[in-house]
Amino acid sequence: MAFSEAEVQRARGAWEKMYANAEDNGTTVLVRMFTEHPDTKSYFTHFKGMGTAEEMEQSDQVRNHGKRVLTTINDLVQHLDSTDAFLGIVNPLGKKHAMQLKIDPKNFKIICDIILQLMEEKYGGDCKASFEKVTNEICTRLNNAYKEAGW
Repeated sequence: MAFSEAEVQRARGAWEKMYANAEDNGTTVLVRMFTEHPDTKSYFTHFKGMGTAEEMEQSDQVRNHGKRVLTTINDLVQHLDSTDAFLGIVNPLGKKHAMQLKIDPKNFKIICDIILQLMEEKYGGDCKASFEKVTNEICTRLNNAYKEAGW
């Protein structure tokens, strides 16, 4: 990975704002994904019966999964300066989503784009710009894990 020390610090500073409210921000990300890209909800059998954004926002399952997504990204952000540690998180995650969960890898780009959109709305364009390289790296590495898994 090619992150300078300054890029790592800017990305961590930007992410800290987003992660400070991980449950609400994670919920917002998932609700947007499910409403703007309804096909993504098909991977979550326990979310299928929720028709409205309000139902999803109030769901403990959606809230918990949103927080889990942001917590995983937080773990990756903490390891931006260690390729081995970063890959030690992202590779098993990619393989699990490919082999066990059968999630289409295009969904990672969708969720990363929504995260960047929310960062810009809540914290400004500089925050988004500081984090774009991270989401690109996450998506690239997840796609590589998919390829290794035979996708």
